Amino acid sequence: MKVFVGLDVSLEKTAICMISEHGRILKEAQVASEPEALLRWLGGQDGTIAAVGLEAGPLSQWLHRGLAGAGQPVVLMETRQVKGALKAMPIKTDRRDAEGIARLLHLGWFRSVHCKSVSAQEVRAVLGARKAVQQGFLTLEMSLRGLLRNFGLKVGAISRGQFERRIRELAAGNPMLETATEPMLRARAALRLELAGLERRVRHLAQEDPVCQRLMTMPGIGAVVALTYRSAVDDPARFTSSKKVGPWVGLTPSRNQSGERDISGGITKAGDVNLRRALCQAATVMMHRGRATWLRTWAAKLARRRGAKRAMVALARRIAVILLRMWKDDTDFRFDTPVLYAG
Repeated sequence: MKVFVGLDVSLEKTAICMISEHGRILKEAQVASEPEALLRWLGGQDGTIAAVGLEAGPLSQWLHRGLAGAGQPVVLMETRQVKGALKAMPIKTDRRDAEGIARLLHLGWFRSVHCKSVSAQEVRAVLGARKAVQQGFLTLEMSLRGLLRNFGLKVGAISRGQFERRIRELAAGNPMLETATEPMLRARAALRLELAGLERRVRHLAQEDPVCQRLMTMPGIGAVVALTYRSAVDDPARFTSSKKVGPWVGLTPSRNQSGERDISGGITKAGDVNLRRALCQAATVMMHRGRATWLRTWAAKLARRRGAKRAMVALARRIAVILLRMWKDDTDFRFDTPVLYAG
């Protein structure tokens, strides 16, 4: 007898629901969110396990590797689709979520998600650390500006190197303001030092990776964008067509069609938000700076017809497609041969 197992994963415990091929609930349980505990439970069950499903999340990649390494037929399920299906349930509990996931497996109404390699997750961890430190650095600067603005002291436009001197200059003579700003300036200096170290590490990682070096031959693609793209895609072979990258990263228009109504809206914003943001930043850079290329000319013509914002999104989508084709074909960006990147 074939059985389907749904896992609803939380930090400490995982709710399990096992249903038969006829949709009847056979067993329900709760075990620790550890690969070993899950494998022990699965190994003690009767019947042939057709699929083990879990929603993509923070612990899912780790659990997926542990279960797949032991030979279990485990699949990662797309979060949006799972959440949309589980919303129909009037009562939400971990137990019911596990049952819902098992029933989605049984019906086959789910979209599987690629489980990223360990190396890709490690690169994403470095990029995430860089972003967190950068945000903390910028937040401190904005807080210092806001703190002084309450007293009519305006920092104004100033370079990063002169920022600390300017803050001390404005706070001089006021002991309370000096007490408030000095710890923040020391924290900013420490974050700036750490950020510089992470920036060097990111550039070093990109320089050591031949795929990133190839992607960076396209104007507007720097170390951060190349690493973000490489770690997000991970395996280019999972895309049968380069054009599928656009919908995967959420850069295609949404559509709501029913009967006579057919509405095209904004982009779907599905997939990796960091990759989508990186591609949009690369498109913005390409449109306004750097060497003129056929791709930049195409975006400029589109901007005149449809507006700069739509052109930027369209360019970001096309950049994603071209980068994948460059990766698959093992070729550098060609400044004068757009035909090769048409599909």
